[in-house]
Amino acid sequence: MGKRIRLAVIFGGRSAEHKISLLSSVSVINTLDRTRYDIVRIGIDPQGQWFFYPGDYLWDEDDPAKVRLRDDGISIALAPGTGRMQIFDLSRNREIKPVDAVFPVLHGPYGEDGTMQGLLKIMGVPFVGCDVLGSALCMDKVVAKKILQHEGIPTPAFLSFLKNQKESIRFEDICSKLGMTVFVKPANLGSSVGINRVNSEGSLIYALETAFKYDNKIIIEEAVPGREIECSVLGNDRLTASVPGEIVVRDDFYSYKAKYLDENGALLLFPASLEPEITARVQELAKRAYRALSCRGMARVDFFLKEDGTVLVNELNTIPGFTRISMYPRLMELSGVPYRELLDRLIELGFE
Repeated sequence: MGKRIRLAVIFGGRSAEHKISLLSSVSVINTLDRTRYDIVRIGIDPQGQWFFYPGDYLWDEDDPAKVRLRDDGISIALAPGTGRMQIFDLSRNREIKPVDAVFPVLHGPYGEDGTMQGLLKIMGVPFVGCDVLGSALCMDKVVAKKILQHEGIPTPAFLSFLKNQKESIRFEDICSKLGMTVFVKPANLGSSVGINRVNSEGSLIYALETAFKYDNKIIIEEAVPGREIECSVLGNDRLTASVPGEIVVRDDFYSYKAKYLDENGALLLFPASLEPEITARVQELAKRAYRALSCRGMARVDFFLKEDGTVLVNELNTIPGFTRISMYPRLMELSGVPYRELLDRLIELGFE
């Protein structure tokens, strides 16, 4: 057996998806092969402070609503290395052994949007997942959809607005272009945070207030009647698209509560019951969208399937949820790549 890779798993972060990142990190850390990796746990608190955890790092890890970082982490700072990331213990003014590679398990801004990826590139350390450009493009839903449109990849109709345009947004104008029911979302966020379904003037006012709390730019999308389908993509140049899965939502839409807090909020079907030609279409569009948005390593591609068989790409997530029941690893496992092997391959792709 060769030398073990010293792998930093980074979790938490400043975004509204902080708790989701903590939940994903537990599955990743518990599954990584200890004969291959020496794991370094690095948590970022909601204020952006970085901490090293030699052992346990979470309180209430079994409660998605209460999970949080422990308050006994070692405060650290980073410095560029030569192909390795240097870590310094600020309390003792000493260096902690550097790491060979990084697995960022961060969702949303300050982690999934290219900022962390840029930092890691400056550090000169290999990392799992998309590069700076792919991360940034996929995080900004407006820019991503414009690129999909340019590439001829079907996506739902949408409008976008900046915060200083808020007073000019009219419900009747939205309806005339997108229909009577729409979804209002922050442009740069995931996990259904800040999203609302709108079908009246009053609900639009509330949805705008909510979305602009999280971002200075929002996207308003048409409500697409049909099924919600997801497909996992793995690879850099040679791509593997998984069998598709389906989300059957029990409420108006796949909300944050349905995803993480209510065990009965949605039914996840592995795999989706689709005609072979629809499965092939989903996999083809998943790869096309992945390449169009400069993805590397991994992404989960989310679709709408209309009753007439039309397949629309909704969005791409470059650091999807990574709990054992999350769609990305479940679909890869169904496609012949078990969870532990998936983690190994993602790390290899990072070095590649």
